[in-house]
Amino acid sequence: MIARRTTRRPAAWKTIQGDFKHRWLLPLRRIEWLLEWTAYGLSRWSFLEVLEYLGSLSVLIGVIFYFSESGDRIKQRHYQAWQVINTAQGKGGSGGRIEALQELNTDKVPLVGVDASTAFLQGIHLEHANLLRADLSAADLRGSGLRLAHLEYANLHFANFRGSHLEGAVLSNANMSDTDLVGTNLDGAKLDGVDLSSADLRNADLQSIAWQQIANIKSANIAGVKNAPAGFREWALKSGAIENANAAN
Repeated sequence: MIARRTTRRPAAWKTIQGDFKHRWLLPLRRIEWLLEWTAYGLSRWSFLEVLEYLGSLSVLIGVIFYFSESGDRIKQRHYQAWQVINTAQGKGGSGGRIEALQELNTDKVPLVGVDASTAFLQGIHLEHANLLRADLSAADLRGSGLRLAHLEYANLHFANFRGSHLEGAVLSNANMSDTDLVGTNLDGAKLDGVDLSSADLRNADLQSIAWQQIANIKSANIAGVKNAPAGFREWALKSGAIENANAAN
């Protein structure tokens, strides 16, 4: 809200001059008196009031345009994130992919079929992400957070999930052969159809996993697994898994 105030009419200069005691300050008082008249004149000028209203209106219009174009800005941001991901395909290192993938996932953009093989993604957070058929083979995902992520049919061959959080993740039919799952939390993960051949599951938390339909667990190392469901260890060893606590780290 604009509140304009009309300035009081200044006294005549002769009046001020006659009442002024300190003559040496008179030049400064003269300048002040001129400024008072300027302020008085401007306070009565309606054109300035109109300019103030126009200034406020321009701010309002700017706000309206800002929000009306927010969708285009989001699309541009997503386009740039995908550019980062696609440009770095097949390359090692992060290449900005951690931030790009997290940003897309935060905006609930599906990451179906994304190719981040061999990427350095240590500590990435992709909770609830839709990574159906994603290629994360040989990627470094140590300490990552993929709780409740959808990784059906994903290629996780030789990926490093050491110390990661995969609670409730859907890993149905994923290729997890030779995957490093040492100390990984798989509580409640769905493993039907998963290939875990030669995977390293040492000290992994297997509480409440859906394991009965695991496709292959031959040569997988299950030494020290925690909270394994009843019958899992016996079945795994019978199906070719091993228990080697002294395997190379």
